[in-house]
Amino acid sequence: MNTLSDQQLDELQKDLDAIRDEVLADLGERDANHIRSMVRLHRKLEVGGRLLMPFGFIPPVFLAATASLGLAKILENMEIGHNVMHGQYDWMNDPSLNSQTYEWDTACSSESWRRTHNFEHHTYTNVIGKDRDYGYAVLRLSNDEPWKPRHTFQILNYAALSILFQWGVALHELEAEKLSHGKSHLKEKRPFLRLAAKKAGRQAFKDYVFFPALTLPVAPIVLAGNAGANLIRNLWSSTVIFCGHFTQDAETFTEEEAEGESKGHWYLRQLTGSSNFTGGKWLHIMSGHLSFQIEHHVFPDLPAHRYPEISEKVQTVCRKHGIHYNTGSFGKQYSTVLKRILRYSLPERITRRPAVA
Repeated sequence: MNTLSDQQLDELQKDLDAIRDEVLADLGERDANHIRSMVRLHRKLEVGGRLLMPFGFIPPVFLAATASLGLAKILENMEIGHNVMHGQYDWMNDPSLNSQTYEWDTACSSESWRRTHNFEHHTYTNVIGKDRDYGYAVLRLSNDEPWKPRHTFQILNYAALSILFQWGVALHELEAEKLSHGKSHLKEKRPFLRLAAKKAGRQAFKDYVFFPALTLPVAPIVLAGNAGANLIRNLWSSTVIFCGHFTQDAETFTEEEAEGESKGHWYLRQLTGSSNFTGGKWLHIMSGHLSFQIEHHVFPDLPAHRYPEISEKVQTVCRKHGIHYNTGSFGKQYSTVLKRILRYSLPERITRRPAVA
């Protein structure tokens, strides 16, 4: 991690606070129009996909319906749900876009998400032992975690986590690794399990019972299309999130390093523990603008569509303070994620050697 003096950390805080204050003072119609246009687009994609799905016995129509529904789910989860639940649009006083009441189209309840993601992850970003989003308790991504034989084939865990991502996130708060080591007990998790079962059950019923039942003669086709749409969403959202956190240059931190930290130090940790990837307008939109994960970690409650313009100012601040700004093409960043997963599947005697770029 970059070492900055207390004075430099104070200056870093002032520089980033100034960017934040400038955006807050400018919030208005442009931001409201953006999120409302995304909601309208999501509805069109979902309705289009649902209406086409019963005609999926025609192969091109099946592909179009599945793609349309998959894109709708991606857009709702990434650009709408995730960002709304961060409070990015609370200032609009629109009940349908309120961070505390919004419920998104995925197996994880918004209440559980706000606890594990908004608080735990964003407070303790990449702090080993505190941030359970770092590796999701199934991936070893640094030498901070001792190597065990089960890590040898963690690339398979990565594949399973990607395919079943919404279900893994839904059960994240269960803290299965603590249960297995006797550090917590199942009875303590009963309130969470009731909430999780209710939301996940409702989600499964909608996609795998209700909509197929509406079209009984072609129910298997609708069922397959809905499963395909969820798979598209799961693979894309997991890949975007991994590219924002698990790249080779994304730093990790000890609990001691984060203890009693100033706001400037917290900013520094967000800057050095996150990764961006470059691309066009629609790549950014379909990633929920988490292609600008650095800006998101620094300013999680600012409207995400502002991150591209904020990014230029953040890069200027990073150059001023000599902080590495971790960005690259989507392909490059994703390749380093795979390299990191494969590298740390090996014993420590190997992973303690310098990585080959």
